[in-house]
Amino acid sequence: MPTAPPSPSSTPAPHPFTTAPPGIVVGVDGSDGSLWALDRAFTEAAALSLPLHVLSAVNPSPAGFAPGVAELAEESAERLLRGMCEVTERAIAGVAPRHPGAPMPALFALLGNPIDTLLEASARHHTLVVGARGNGGFRRLLLGSVASALVHHAACPVLLVPARNTPIEAPVDIT
Repeated sequence: MPTAPPSPSSTPAPHPFTTAPPGIVVGVDGSDGSLWALDRAFTEAAALSLPLHVLSAVNPSPAGFAPGVAELAEESAERLLRGMCEVTERAIAGVAPRHPGAPMPALFALLGNPIDTLLEASARHHTLVVGARGNGGFRRLLLGSVASALVHHAACPVLLVPARNTPIEAPVDIT
């Protein structure tokens, strides 16, 4: 039996990202391409004197679950979200020193389809910055599925950043 959608009285408050001031939004998934996009987004935000918002989206499982599985899926999604948050924090820690004096960006980790989440953000922000290819499994593609969707459907300019030959080292916390 699928889980029921929340009733109108239990609808959660809007996520803080939806009320963030318009600025530069960069999608980060931990891939080398997203690290280069984050680096470029720092530069864009500083050049345009706009706030920088780092957005990481974790795609949860499909909406309907069999009895007894909903709690397990919710717990799994929460773990994935925490993990993505940690990955993104390490990415920011690795890139921020390359931009001395730049304000720290706001980090938003959301449950949702990355394409849908970034497209929604494009309706109210100045620029989306993404890597040309992320962590998808189709390495033969010249342009990743997220980047391709954003280029074709975003409501604001999209800056695609190709991966470089030299990776940005993000610090690893082994504690």
